[in-house]
Amino acid sequence: MKIFITGAAGMLGTDLQKALAPDHELVLTDVMGDVKFLDITDTGQVLAEIDAAEPDLVIHSAAYTDVDGCERDPDRAYRVNALGTWNVAAACLVCDTAMLYISTDFVFDGEKGEPYTEYAAAHPLGHYGASKLAGESHVRALCPAHYIVRTAWLYGEHGKNFPLTILNAAKTHKELKVVADQIGSPTFTADLAGAIRDIITMPLYGTYHVTNKGSCSWYEFAKKVLELAGVTEVTVLPIKAEEWPTPTRRPKLSVLRHYALELQGRDNIRPWDEALKDFISRL
Repeated sequence: MKIFITGAAGMLGTDLQKALAPDHELVLTDVMGDVKFLDITDTGQVLAEIDAAEPDLVIHSAAYTDVDGCERDPDRAYRVNALGTWNVAAACLVCDTAMLYISTDFVFDGEKGEPYTEYAAAHPLGHYGASKLAGESHVRALCPAHYIVRTAWLYGEHGKNFPLTILNAAKTHKELKVVADQIGSPTFTADLAGAIRDIITMPLYGTYHVTNKGSCSWYEFAKKVLELAGVTEVTVLPIKAEEWPTPTRRPKLSVLRHYALELQGRDNIRPWDEALKDFISRL
């Protein structure tokens, strides 16, 4: 299969390359890195590049993922996450190409008190989640053959992420304050890429939740990072979300249940702590 990837030089995009390259022909695009330049907010360029590539599938992983940045600059959030996705979806419609769109747990408000299935009603709290949900709407409206993959709390070897932030902070601080009342599922991008590789082998288009299994708070996540890295001289202190300086309201409990994969008998992604151990061992 010929697969066109946006955001190919990013943290997830790099792992998608590794997961897909052995079996597929890849067309790699991004606004950075050693790949073909593509600005997803440029409608004409997106239409021209996807038409010229003639792919069987477009994986749209490019996004503006700075959650606080989206609150400070909502126009940029909607330009990249909504308009950019609109452009890609329209190009897929014109070229009769299937599409896979990466979305987020931030489409939910986290107030349900239990994991969200793919059939739960979305209710974003801020501009990041709202702009990504707008992208979902464009994909559903324009591309009959689409996969929407919602994920959460991503980290990987090729980008800025929470575990690396904790490890770097531990080099200069004896105490770290970390939010303890927000719960989610840390997800290793290598595992997400592998799950996407498997999902696209089936023509069961629709919405999927894909994270590493299990859940924890940011506080528990930070403690596990330091434990696995063998850092013992740093104390992690739990704080409440309102004590952390941020313009963003984040969901309290945004655990995603892999209901679509469960129904298909294909929910085989590993637990978050196993994946984190693997990640730490690679550093």
